Amino acid sequence: MSSKLFSPLTIKSITLKNRIAISPMCQYSAQDGFANDWHLVHLGSRASGGAGLIIQEATSVSPEGRISPEDLGLWKDEQIEKMQQINQFIIGQKSVPGIQLAHAGRKASSASPWNGGRKLKATQGGWDTVAPSAVAYHHTENAPVALDEEGIQKVVSDFKSATKRAVQAGFQVMEIHAAHGYLLHQFLSPLSNFRTDAYGGSFENRIRLTLDVVDAVQSEWPENLPLFVRISATDWAEGGWNAEESVQLSKILKEKGVDLIDVSSGGLVSHQQIPLGPNYQVPFAERIKNETGILTGAVGLITDAAQAEEIVASGKADLVLFARESLRNPNLGLTFAHDLQADIEWPKQYERAKK
Repeated sequence: MSSKLFSPLTIKSITLKNRIAISPMCQYSAQDGFANDWHLVHLGSRASGGAGLIIQEATSVSPEGRISPEDLGLWKDEQIEKMQQINQFIIGQKSVPGIQLAHAGRKASSASPWNGGRKLKATQGGWDTVAPSAVAYHHTENAPVALDEEGIQKVVSDFKSATKRAVQAGFQVMEIHAAHGYLLHQFLSPLSNFRTDAYGGSFENRIRLTLDVVDAVQSEWPENLPLFVRISATDWAEGGWNAEESVQLSKILKEKGVDLIDVSSGGLVSHQQIPLGPNYQVPFAERIKNETGILTGAVGLITDAAQAEEIVASGKADLVLFARESLRNPNLGLTFAHDLQADIEWPKQYERAKK
């Protein structure tokens, strides 16, 4: 049976063997930003499990940009080696290794979820956070430090340096994280950006840092390798970043040479109202694809093969990214191929289970 979900997708010099991607998912398992065997097994098992693209969790470009002290990072050369090993394994499974580079901004310095997820004080190993404006995510938290010109340039420079290391580590897809209420998203939205300089106010000013980061990343990222940007298509809050602005930004990003928009939503403000349900974010990916012509990735409560097949086959998105469903089932690609009767290559070690 012919399956669109299991058809290849070529972006620049890279061909994904199918349209199944593993979303970046924080594992809160690193020490000083270093990857370890947990990350090898977590990412590697999803590659052997049949996904075409494996995107490493939000990897911080600086120590202060981490969501938690246990986040992965690429702010120093010593962090490259383990990621190289992981990427070589992923490539050995005929899958493609990707990385999401991120800076958490005012949502940094938090405990891991199983330790409560709350803001960490200095005495608990926390640090001062930065943001476009001195406004906290939650009214109970200390306000972040508003970035000055020098601070903004450091962020841009940190993305550039981390990109150079990502190339050395052997990643083949780059994703810039401008979603989920982290630093770039904080600049995009009028609900968190109250600046009156060149980085605040108008739409053109609010998108400036994201565009600066894209330029910095492109200065180090090979032209023949895919570049994605993840955005939150709406804040799900009145007066916030919205779908119209997402379309407008996506047009500009396409003109700048970005290949795919990974379309998520929300995460910026604690009073957001998200209407959760199967495919609830897919219409945003479909709209951006239709109105700009850029490739899109769909995410959010997509849990079975038929659902994913329909999204791709009907042209709503070009790629489907899985998070929680892939935590439940590392062999998602193999399982979905079986469900859709798609004849794919299995790892030799697993072939006896194919039929």
